[in-house]
Amino acid sequence: MLKKLVFGLMALLAATGFAFADVDVNKGDQAALDGIKGIGPTKSKAIIEERTKNGAFKDWADFESRVKGIGEKSSAKLSAAGLTVNGQAKPGAAAKPVASAASAKTDKAEKAADKAADKAGAPAAASAPAATAKPASAPAAAKAPAAASAAAAASKASAK
Repeated sequence: MLKKLVFGLMALLAATGFAFADVDVNKGDQAALDGIKGIGPTKSKAIIEERTKNGAFKDWADFESRVKGIGEKSSAKLSAAGLTVNGQAKPGAAAKPVASAASAKTDKAEKAADKAADKAGAPAAASAPAATAKPASAPAAAKAPAAASAAAAASKASAK
């Protein structure tokens, strides 16, 4: 049961890793553009129609001027969400939080491993340092190595 849970968690993390890829406004199809937070089906359709009608966007200023509803603030948010123009993020926009997304995945994996360990009756060995861990009862201590290895596997999977 624990192996299935860990495997499922690793598969979920691997699948969500693709959601953080940058999308170029000149190359992305409607599905890719819809994947950017802040762009829905209507906006992605408008972007593709403008691109098809008048050619590729030269830069962020060109993109803002040609697509109705995209201004300075919204383009900065879209850039932070992973949208690029000719492979370039918007100058002055907040950088995409890749590192924080990776750490959030690691935190989720550790929480899931802790929940699995709690369900199995084992202490949360992966989150507590060895020096501060409380002694466990004999049955719980027997299950602790399995929980610790599951947590380590989940952490390694999220690091990839």
